[in-house]
Amino acid sequence: MPQIRPITDLRNTNEISDICHAKMEPVFITKNGYGDLVIMSIETYEQLLEVNETDAAITEAEYESEVELLDARNALASLSRKHFG
Repeated sequence: MPQIRPITDLRNTNEISDICHAKMEPVFITKNGYGDLVIMSIETYEQLLEVNETDAAITEAEYESEVELLDARNALASLSRKHFG
């Protein structure tokens, strides 16, 4: 379950740091009852970036795989006609 803390809790940086490292998830900071900041450990941030990069690579690979595929026999026959008459 995500940690949600008021901005006044940022006065105790050690506690927030301990929470970020112990839970390995972001801490959401509110200001006047509304979301304002997200704080996380460097490890969690790097893991998030890695997952994001992996997702982007998978999406790109899926996009590239949507290229029109040709039947091998038809492609070879076409090449044969083109180059060998």
